[in-house]
Amino acid sequence: MGFKIAIAGATGNVGREMLNILSERAFPVSEVVALASSRSVGTEVSFGDKTLKVKNLETYDFSDTDICLMSAGGAVSTKWSPKIAAQGCIVIDNSSAWRYDADVPLIVPEVNPDAISLYTRRNIIANPNCSTAQLVVALKPLHDHAKIKRLVVSTYQSVSGAGKDGMDELFNQTRAVFVADPISNKKFTKRIAFNVIPHIDSFMEDGYTKEEWKVLAETKKMLDPKIRVTCTAVRVPVFIGHSESVNIEFENEISADEARDILRDAPGCQVIDKHEDGGYITPYECAGEDATFISRIREDATVENGLNMWIVSDNLRKGAALNAIQIAELLLNRRLITPRAAA
Repeated sequence: MGFKIAIAGATGNVGREMLNILSERAFPVSEVVALASSRSVGTEVSFGDKTLKVKNLETYDFSDTDICLMSAGGAVSTKWSPKIAAQGCIVIDNSSAWRYDADVPLIVPEVNPDAISLYTRRNIIANPNCSTAQLVVALKPLHDHAKIKRLVVSTYQSVSGAGKDGMDELFNQTRAVFVADPISNKKFTKRIAFNVIPHIDSFMEDGYTKEEWKVLAETKKMLDPKIRVTCTAVRVPVFIGHSESVNIEFENEISADEARDILRDAPGCQVIDKHEDGGYITPYECAGEDATFISRIREDATVENGLNMWIVSDNLRKGAALNAIQIAELLLNRRLITPRAAA
């Protein structure tokens, strides 16, 4: 017997990707329910060869639902996730609402699968920030081998990380440039077409942005609280795929060749690293792929035991929808959940 799955925020970029991935990976479902706000009720979304009509999240009864994949934003999750969890439905939340709660496990299955057993404290599991998810997939096997001391991360994040409105703004501004129409900014603080913006999320008192703080806090929670992390997050005019330039300082010696060999054998990683024209991955090539791609692995001679690398992944998949469904698969594989209908 399959599981009854609800997708909250089914009309958004990530919600639609969740529906696609559930179908692609043949997740054992008995029923899939698409949910959104009242203004989206009746909207049709695709699940495999089926068409689902969106229902109202606020009036839906979760008492017979096994898992809710929540992708409706932080404010909605803060309000509804505890209510859904109280009905016995496990919530896997894609927002930042629960990531820093000590009683909520923050999970990337390739990195810290054992932490999933803590979900019973609140019946909620948090999905990490899109830029952190791909980062820790690449860092975990290297940390296990040589112990990371310090990270310097610069992100190059696609506009899909800001939702459909972000993608629409890049498209509309790009078209406006070519036809000499006026350009307006609505979603971003400055023009994004043919530009980069060193500002994602709100500014904090120390001058860092909330997005940059997320990378720090989530890496420490999932990987090791002793790692020192600094980050600069940048929005770039790319539709799908986040890229990261990462400088790593290790406690123990590790060569670039050793790092390549370790990452080639690591779950979720794919190394494309040839020292030639085009011998690396760009966000264009990673769109629609599940792996975290690592390129430009090289030693940093300015610090002892230092490496540089380039990390790229589809932010809508591994950075959000795919990771959430891998968490659901982890629940099944560890027999932490059985279908409520069968019970």
